[in-house]
Amino acid sequence: MPTYRQKLKTAKPVLKTVKRWTNETERVLQACFEWTDWSVFEATANDLEELTETVTSYISFCEDICIPTWTYLTFNNDKPWFTTKLRHLHQAKEDAYRKGDRVLYSQARNTLNKEIRAAKRTYAKRLENQFTSNDPTSVWKGLKAITNYKTPSLSTEANQRLAEDLNEFYCRFETPHTRSDDLFSQPLTPPATPLSSLPTLQISEDEVCQVFRKNKRRKAPGPDGVTPACLKTCVDQLAPIFSQIFNRSLELCEVPSCFKRSTIIPVSKKTKITGLNDYRPVALTSVVMKSFEKLVLAYLKDITGPLLDPLQFAYRTNRSVDDAVNMGLHFILQHLDRPGTYVRILFVDFSSAFNTIIPTLLQTKLNQLSVPSSIYQWITSFLTDRQQLVRMGTLMSSSRTTNTDAPQGCVLSPLLFSLYTNDCTSKNPSVKLLKFADDTTLIGLIQDGEESGYRQEVEQLAVWCRHNNLELNTLKTVEMIIDFRRNPPALTPLSIMDSTVAAVETFKFLGSIISQDLKWVTHTNSIVKKAQQRLYFLRQLRKFNLPQELLQQFYSAVIESVLCTSVTVWFGSAAKSDIRRLQRIVQTAEKIIGAPLPTIQELYSSRVRKRALKITLDPSHHLFELLPSGRLYRAPNTRTTRHKNSFFPQAILLMNS
Repeated sequence: MPTYRQKLKTAKPVLKTVKRWTNETERVLQACFEWTDWSVFEATANDLEELTETVTSYISFCEDICIPTWTYLTFNNDKPWFTTKLRHLHQAKEDAYRKGDRVLYSQARNTLNKEIRAAKRTYAKRLENQFTSNDPTSVWKGLKAITNYKTPSLSTEANQRLAEDLNEFYCRFETPHTRSDDLFSQPLTPPATPLSSLPTLQISEDEVCQVFRKNKRRKAPGPDGVTPACLKTCVDQLAPIFSQIFNRSLELCEVPSCFKRSTIIPVSKKTKITGLNDYRPVALTSVVMKSFEKLVLAYLKDITGPLLDPLQFAYRTNRSVDDAVNMGLHFILQHLDRPGTYVRILFVDFSSAFNTIIPTLLQTKLNQLSVPSSIYQWITSFLTDRQQLVRMGTLMSSSRTTNTDAPQGCVLSPLLFSLYTNDCTSKNPSVKLLKFADDTTLIGLIQDGEESGYRQEVEQLAVWCRHNNLELNTLKTVEMIIDFRRNPPALTPLSIMDSTVAAVETFKFLGSIISQDLKWVTHTNSIVKKAQQRLYFLRQLRKFNLPQELLQQFYSAVIESVLCTSVTVWFGSAAKSDIRRLQRIVQTAEKIIGAPLPTIQELYSSRVRKRALKITLDPSHHLFELLPSGRLYRAPNTRTTRHKNSFFPQAILLMNS
C-alpha cells in the first residue's frame, strides 16, 4: 500500500513597497522643512495636543510627497546576487528542458552557471567594498543572506476575531481604581531627600539633535507615521519644533495622545499555538516619543541611581547580567564553604510584569525616590489613557484605552518597573533578593536546617506582590536546592499561595544554565551545540571566497559571541573536557578562515581582567568591596575548589599578577 506523501508547500512571492531614500530626495525633504514656518502651527494650535497632532501629520505628509515609493516582488529563495538577468536565464533553461532540446538545454545551463559565478564574484567584491567603507549594516545583511542565517519566522494567520480577543487579553490587568481622573488626588508621602537641590529637566535643541541622529533608519514607524529615517535625515530642521513640544509637555506635565498610541503586533512564541498567552505582544510606538523617552530616561537615572536597591542590576551604570549572576554565585559559594549549610534558590516568574504597573502606586514610589513632582506627574500622564489596537497582517482590532501598564517596546518601561519594585527587598541578612528588571531571584542561605527566615521572606514577597498588583506565576516559579552535605535529609517542599513550587535540577538564570551540582556541563553542551551549528554558516561563506577580514568579522559576531556569552561566570569552574570541546570549535574555525584566532582561555582572562578593572575604578559599584584598592588586592578565603575558581577569586588573582 503506498504511503502518504505530503505535497511540498511553496511560499508565494511577496509584493513589497518601500521608500527610496536617495541623496536627491533627502535634499528635497530637507528643503521642504527648511521653508516651513513652524510658528504658524504654534499660532493656530489651541493646545499642546493639537500642536503635536498637526506637526506629526504634516511631517508624515511631506515625507509621503517628497520620498517616492518602489514596489517589487520578492521570492522566498532569492539570493542577493540573483539578478533579473539571472532569472531570465534560469527561465530559458527551464523552457529548454520542457522542449526536450538537449543542445539548447546544455547551452542555457552553461550560460546560467557562468553568469552565476560572475554575479557571485561581483557581489563578493561589493561586500568587500562595503566592509572597507565602514558600512557594517550592509555587510551583515549580505552575510546573513548568503548563509540563510536566521530566516524569517512563519507569519501568523490573520483573523479578525483573534485580533479582538488578543487586544482584550492584553488589557486583562486593567483595574477599576486606576482612572486617570483620580491619580492626582492621592496623598503623597514626603520624599526621602529634599527636592530643592534637584535640577529641573529642560531639553535643548542639541540634545534633541543627538537623540534623533541615533535613530536606526530601518526601524518601523509608530502609529503617527513619522519614520526614523525622516528624523535622522532632517534632524537640523525638525529639532527646533520638537524641542519646543518636549519642553512644553514637561511644563504642562502632559503627554500628547498621539505619542501614547500603540499598535501591537502579536508574535508567536511557539510553532504550535495553544492559547492567547502563546503570542508575545510587540508594541509599535511613536519614534518621536521614544526619542523623548531617552532624554527623560537619562534624567531619571541620574536622580534615582544612588537610591536604588544595590541588588538591582538592571538599567544602572557599570552593571550587567554577568554581575548579577556572579554576585548570586558568590553568595552561594561563600555560604557553602561553611559546614552544615545548604542553599534554596527561588526563581520568581511574574505574569506580564510590565502590564501590571498601577500609576498611583508608581507615583508614590517615585516621590519617595526624590523624583520631582512635575516629572512623576508627566510619567503618570504617559502611562494613562493610552490607546492600543492589535494588527495582524492587514486586519486591525478596535481601539482600547488602558491605564494599567508600561508597554513593552517603550524605552522607559524597564526602568519604571525597576523603580516600581525598588522597595521589594529582603529584611533577613541570610536571604538575598537579586533583581534584574522583572527577573527576581530569592536566595536562602540555610544554616543547620533553619529555614524559617527564608520561608518568611517568601511569604512577604507574595504579600508584597498582592499589594502592588503583581501576579506571581506559580506554574513557572521554580525552586532549586543546592546541598553538598553527606546524607542530607528530605526537605519540605515550598508552597506559595497554596501551590507547591516545583523543584528543578537545572535552570537558565539570566542566560546561564545553573545546575544543582554547580557544574557547567549542561551549559557548555548548549554552547557547543549552538556554536557547531553556526560553523556551517562560516563554511558557506568560505565557499563564497570572501576575504579573511569578512570571515573573521562573521566569526566574531556569530560564533565567538556564543562561546563568550557570560564567560566570566562559568569558564573558571568548567571541566577541562568541556573546555577542550570549546577549543576544538575555535580550531575548526581557524582552519576554515585560514588565520589564527584567540583561544577561549585568552578571551576569558582578558574579559575577567577588564571587568575587574571597571569594578575597581567605580567606588559606587556594589561589588567594589570584594576588590579593595591598594597595591595588591586582598584575596578572599576559599575552602573549596568551586569557590576558588569562581569570578571574584580569579579576578583578584589575575589583577595581582
